[in-house]
Amino acid sequence: MLASRASRASRASLADILDSLRVVAIPTRTRFRGITVREAALFEGPQGWTEFSPFLEYGDAEAAAWLAGAIDFGWTDAPPLVRDTIEVNATIPAVPAAEVSAVLARFPGCRTAKVKVAEKGQSLADDVARVAETVQLLGTGGRVRVDANCGWDVSSAEEAIAALNIHGLEYVEQPCATVDELAELRRRLAGSGVLIAADESVRKAADPVAVARRGAADIIVVKAQPLGGIHSALEISAATGLPTVVSSALDTSVGLSMGLHLAGALPKQPYASGLGTAALLSSDVTDDALLPVDGSIRVRRVEPSAALLTRLQASPDRSAWWADRIARCYAQLEAGPAAG
Repeated sequence: MLASRASRASRASLADILDSLRVVAIPTRTRFRGITVREAALFEGPQGWTEFSPFLEYGDAEAAAWLAGAIDFGWTDAPPLVRDTIEVNATIPAVPAAEVSAVLARFPGCRTAKVKVAEKGQSLADDVARVAETVQLLGTGGRVRVDANCGWDVSSAEEAIAALNIHGLEYVEQPCATVDELAELRRRLAGSGVLIAADESVRKAADPVAVARRGAADIIVVKAQPLGGIHSALEISAATGLPTVVSSALDTSVGLSMGLHLAGALPKQPYASGLGTAALLSSDVTDDALLPVDGSIRVRRVEPSAALLTRLQASPDRSAWWADRIARCYAQLEAGPAAG
C-alpha cells in the first residue's frame, strides 16, 4: 500500500502542504481515549481543505498513511457519491452511567449509539451500567454497539459480551487485539447472534484484508485517514467483501468531511457511521460544523473560519512539532515501502 500512497504524495509538494499549514488544539468535552485536547494539522489543496491528525503516540511509519489520506482528499477528486446523507451513531465515551444522558443530547436524532467499554481502571460493572443506561435512553428501536479497543483477551471478552448482550448488542468492535484472538472469539460466539467488527485489525495491519480471509470478523470498520485515503479505503472494503462501517478518529469537521465522502461512496451501508464525533469537541474549525441533524449528516466539504483557526491555533512549539512530523512522514511516502 505504501507504493500507491507514495505516488499520490507526489501530486502535492511538501512546500504546498506547509505553505497553508494551520495547527489547532481543541479541548474535548469529555476525556476520550485518554485525550483532553485534540491536536490536528490542516492544510489546503486544489480540492479544498484537508486534515492530518494521527494521534501523538503514533510513529512516523504509521502516521505516513494518515498523511497520504490527507493528500488524497486535498489533491484528488473524491469518488462519485451513491448517497449524499449519512446516518451516524452517537458515541458514548467511558463516562459514568449518570452522564450518558448529557452525552446523548449532543447527538440529536441518533438511534444508534457506540459505547466505549474495557477502559483501564474501570470494571465490567461500569460497562454494564453505561450500556444499560444507553439502551434505556434510546428506547424502543434503539441500537447499541460497544467498542473495547482491544481491551480484552478471549476469555474476558466472552465473559463481558455475555454480560453486555442481555441488552442486545448490534455488534462488538475490536474486543481483542489480534486476528487469531478475534477468530477464536468468533468461533466461541457462534450461535449467539453477536457480531464481531474489526477496527485496529484493519487500519493497523500490514495486511488489512487478513481479518476477512481468516473469518475473524463479520464487519470491518474503516477510517479514511489511517488507511491512506478514501480510494484506498474503498479498495480495502471491496477486497474484504464484508459489510463496512465508516468511522472517525475524533477529527475536526475537515477530517469528518473526508469520512463522509467515503461513506457516501460505499456501494452499501447497512450500519450507521461513526462520523458524528465533532459533538465530542468543545469547538470546531468551521462555523458550519458537521454535526448530526435528525441522526444524519449531509456529505459536503467545509471551509475553516479564519477567526476560529486563529482562536484555536496551537502554540508555536506544537505547530513546529507538527510541521516537522509532516516533513518526516512525507519523506516516508516519497521513499516508498523500504522506508517503513
